[in-house]
Amino acid sequence: MDLRDVDYFAVIAEYGHLGRAAEALGLSQPALSISLRRLEQAAEVELVKRTPKGVEPTAVGAALLSHVRRLQLARSDLAREMADLAHGHSGHLRIGSSPVNEHTILPAVCSAMLVAAPKITLTVAVMDNEALLSTLRKGDVDLGIAHIQAHSHNDLAQESMGQDEFVVYCSARHRLARRKSVTLSDLAGERWASTPGSATTSWLSLQRTFEERGLAPPLLALVSDSVAVRQRAVASSDLVGIGSRRGVQAAAAHLGLVILRVTDLKWMRPLAVAYRKDAYLSPAARRFIEILKAKAKELIPA
Repeated sequence: MDLRDVDYFAVIAEYGHLGRAAEALGLSQPALSISLRRLEQAAEVELVKRTPKGVEPTAVGAALLSHVRRLQLARSDLAREMADLAHGHSGHLRIGSSPVNEHTILPAVCSAMLVAAPKITLTVAVMDNEALLSTLRKGDVDLGIAHIQAHSHNDLAQESMGQDEFVVYCSARHRLARRKSVTLSDLAGERWASTPGSATTSWLSLQRTFEERGLAPPLLALVSDSVAVRQRAVASSDLVGIGSRRGVQAAAAHLGLVILRVTDLKWMRPLAVAYRKDAYLSPAARRFIEILKAKAKELIPA
């Protein structure tokens, strides 16, 4: 059935007269009669019967009318849903993020997205940076918030969110905590907590820096993808950790962590939202990116 013919049939039933219905629709009566015949052919049954005053629905026509209002409401709902989808107000997004964002920018962005677009649903996975990029390439997430070099990973589109500074931190009770500054030599022999050494640029950079200074390689005593596990372990031991300044500052007060000022060491890593170049970027995904970048301006140095 042609939905337009169904709409016209509802108007015919409302007026009970082909001429008046045609006038209300802005159609000629012959055109409306053709529409009615087309609908009856599709239904394979007569939908109206003639009366002295005009027409009235047959039993089948009345049954069809009982569904017309639901059809019209469904079409209206569909139109609104399509508009919501087109403007990024509804849909489902799969977000991946490296752990450093778990307690900082990610909750703020998700909250803002769900307030701005209540029909949106989100699935958020937190994983190591390299695992995240692999998951993104496989299409298991739509967007990835990761530390990624601007000119690497040519198969991924990247939109910059600023720079993340990585710092060395320890417990407020650590022997180095009260020093105004420390050197790499002061850190030689310390035990470290970090993400897997093969999967973090900062840890590999630290190893190379120690090697260049003729120092023994740092001892990786605790390996975990979890920021919380690393920070809490450092807070309650003599370990030192390496992590994003944002993440350490967010936990410093309640865990008793101190950021060490290492005079001969500075790591800056670009943070970006990434997606596959060949992937369809939905309006909802674009809306998420807009909110993400707005929040990044508030929370992350350019």
